[in-house]
Amino acid sequence: MEKKWMYVALTSFFELVWIYGFNVANSWWHWILIVVFIFIDFHYLTKACEELPTGTVYAIFAGIGTVGTALMDVFLFGGSLGFGKVAFIIILVIGVIGLNLADKADEEEREKGLA
Repeated sequence: MEKKWMYVALTSFFELVWIYGFNVANSWWHWILIVVFIFIDFHYLTKACEELPTGTVYAIFAGIGTVGTALMDVFLFGGSLGFGKVAFIIILVIGVIGLNLADKADEEEREKGLA
């Protein structure tokens, strides 16, 4: 995996960690850990945006965060997973994939224009 995509994966992972922390924190030191994870998350988000288009990074980051949070709610906290939630998760994933594909096409066009 390329380093730039590793940054996207890490920022997405740490986002889910601190979101999970919001649900289970019950002590002052838990909140300190959550703040540390938020700073780590934004560090990797910044690194990813240095190497990839910000729109693409943010779409993936937000998409994984949204889907991950919805799935955490269902599997870890007893939430429900109805048809509507599944349908919108699928739409979100299709949108993130589409944005990534469109960004790759734009990048290829730019490279052809420079060659």
